[in-house]
Amino acid sequence: MAKTNKKNAAIAEKTLEAIKAKLESEKETIESELKKIAVPNDKVPGDWQSKFPYGNSDSGTASLERQADEVEEYTTRLPLERNLETKLAAVNLALKKIAKKTYGLCSNCGKAIPQERLEIFPEANLCLNCQKK
Repeated sequence: MAKTNKKNAAIAEKTLEAIKAKLESEKETIESELKKIAVPNDKVPGDWQSKFPYGNSDSGTASLERQADEVEEYTTRLPLERNLETKLAAVNLALKKIAKKTYGLCSNCGKAIPQERLEIFPEANLCLNCQKK
């Protein structure tokens, strides 16, 4: 929605700055965690690809066990990567909304999201009523 957030003015500038700082810090943390297990996908903005933990090229039973461990580690990374990607997308959207002065409006119904909710969950994109649906 391209409406200006009327409630945005009701959110004190100091509070909005604190929320923005919290979001920027969260963004750095998420990106740092993602870099440990994945690399950015150059072809799809906002997408990351889990790194496959390639071991050495030993042969024999020990190598098969190591390869099985690597596959297990990779499959563990996939859902973690997806969760971090989703969280990062929500944080980036909230930061864009702050920049556009539309932060604090529900993306579904357009009503103001309560300030208390935004302080606790700054990347909230929906009001509680729409979240429950």
